[in-house]
Amino acid sequence: MPPHCDSLDGPVVKAARRALEADDVALVLPFVYEEGWEEVRRAFDLTRRARSAGGVAAEIADLWFFETVVRVHRAGEDAPYTGLKPAGLDVGPVIPVAEPAVENADPEPLIALLGSRLEDEIRHRFAHLRHLQEEAGRGLPQARAHVEAQLALQVWSHGLYQAIGAPAHAGHHEHH
Repeated sequence: MPPHCDSLDGPVVKAARRALEADDVALVLPFVYEEGWEEVRRAFDLTRRARSAGGVAAEIADLWFFETVVRVHRAGEDAPYTGLKPAGLDVGPVIPVAEPAVENADPEPLIALLGSRLEDEIRHRFAHLRHLQEEAGRGLPQARAHVEAQLALQVWSHGLYQAIGAPAHAGHHEHH
């Protein structure tokens, strides 16, 4: 799963860290759905108390708070919680571009990456289609392969068009 909401360097844990550092639970609440706010508030209060012991107790309390917030966040997405993932996992090529684009309020790097990838894929599919078209006159199996490629391109394009406006993933609802 490329998005890394459940990793130690993901946006949910980053918000949880900021909340603990600023002693302000409100900094993490936007990352959980309203039904989970009370559980996160209780966990925050317990974590603050445990952190006052310092040392290992503070480390364990922080980790427990991160796990709680991520678990509640994932529940709001109707997604399973499978534990915290370590920082530094390979999240693919998009997340490392999308995160700074959001932070810098600059969509251009993300537009460039996605636009380039889309253009490459369309060109690849058309090259394959042209090859099959050249072979189509050789017989019924080749003609059928060409028709299948035509239909596949159309169905893929339609699915892509629909995916562009679809919610990001379970529980994330975007408004345009």
